[in-house]
Amino acid sequence: MNKAELVAKIAENADLSKAQANRALKSFEMAVTEAMKNGDKISLVGFGSFEIATRSARTGRNPQTGKEIQIPAAKIPKFKAGKGLRDSLN
Repeated sequence: MNKAELVAKIAENADLSKAQANRALKSFEMAVTEAMKNGDKISLVGFGSFEIATRSARTGRNPQTGKEIQIPAAKIPKFKAGKGLRDSLN
């Protein structure tokens, strides 16, 4: 499912126009992004949680040359599925 299909499904399920559903989805994306930039964890009970994980610096290898390179530390987003979501898939 791509973003356009998701917007159409939200519009259908929530009885909204596609423009309203698109604005709602963009608002959700912005809210999650802003909260994660501030270091907050977002928990949607039954669905899952979004949080920031820290990946430490490490030595990697350039696949073209085989030369070792230093990969800097980075913050990465993580999503952990909630029980309700996991149970609905099985």
